[in-house]
Amino acid sequence: MSEYQYYEFQAIDRPLDEKAMSKLRSLTSRAEVTPTSLVNVYHFGDFRGNPDRLMDQYFDAHLYIANWGSRRLMLRLPASALPLSSVKPYCLPDALTVRASGENVILDLHSNIEDGWEYTEGEGWLTSLIPLRASLLAGDLRCLYLGWLAALDNSHLDNDGEKLSEPPVPPGLKKLSAPLRRFAEFVRLDLDLVQIAAKTSGESALQEPSTEQVAAWIERLPGPEKNSMLMRLLHGEGMFVSAELQRRFVEDEARKRLQRNAKEVQAPPRRTAAELLAARDRLTAEKERRTEARAVKQEARRLQEKAAERARHLDALAGREEELWQQIESAVGAKLPKDYMRAVDLVRDLRDLAERSGSREALAQRIRELRRRHGAKRKFIQLLNQAGFPG
Repeated sequence: MSEYQYYEFQAIDRPLDEKAMSKLRSLTSRAEVTPTSLVNVYHFGDFRGNPDRLMDQYFDAHLYIANWGSRRLMLRLPASALPLSSVKPYCLPDALTVRASGENVILDLHSNIEDGWEYTEGEGWLTSLIPLRASLLAGDLRCLYLGWLAALDNSHLDNDGEKLSEPPVPPGLKKLSAPLRRFAEFVRLDLDLVQIAAKTSGESALQEPSTEQVAAWIERLPGPEKNSMLMRLLHGEGMFVSAELQRRFVEDEARKRLQRNAKEVQAPPRRTAAELLAARDRLTAEKERRTEARAVKQEARRLQEKAAERARHLDALAGREEELWQQIESAVGAKLPKDYMRAVDLVRDLRDLAERSGSREALAQRIRELRRRHGAKRKFIQLLNQAGFPG
């Protein structure tokens, strides 16, 4: 397989200006650069740009996929909405990290698995994962916890697993949204581990805001800010103004919710990494045992149905033994492979009928006579031998 590297960057809150786009094009002539994105695919060579610097200066989201097993997702968010202190409990070295960048924080999630994974190309991934950014802005930290779980599952903790405690378990893990399920797939997270982790996760408190809530929030915005946003709308920045307003709204709502719930929410007991992984292994083993048990029952039922069908077939043939011998002679006389096989099937029917009536010796004698009469038909004799009717 040839080399494959996929780079994609997205600007969400504000478009790139001409100066920024010119700077990005100077990094690589092969990239597709638009006011909202940079996309490049490499089958040889490497990208000259530094993803960390590009995220600092231009973009809100970045995705990277390589065909040797490396995957990376970066998200830039305002620190006012997602402070470093709320992210750090979920961080693990070389897997999930966070850093400050001016007034923003940048999440950096890595998934590196060399064996046991299916190769996938990068197109379409970032589009399906970008909604995670809005969820984080709204105070939904589930993707951080899932990123921590994935890092836990794909690392070699050895004895450290006995000491490493899980971070705060966010609500809503029992029912993942489509972007969260896509994220779990991206970081190659074992869903059995998610099922175990979700046992201490409460119901999600995140809800869609009402029209009245949004209207009241807009009413509180300062007049000069509203005028500035209307000017930007007239200059063609509608999509970005909308994104900024949504971001600011969810930031304010998240702050109010955190303040309101701080004293009401009781944190579930923390489990160690080793406890989570051991519970996952027990769950996986139990699922495998149940699957095997179902397979055994299904096979037993299949054999029972096959035996019943065979019994009905033999009931219909009982008393017609001489007619079957005539059919065998006719089929063998045709000297065609398919007729030879038909003759052997009829001999098998006669054998089972003889087992029922206790006339096995008489049947054996008839088969020996059949072999003598048609000994020159080597293909037929070979089929008889293979079916268990030797001379």
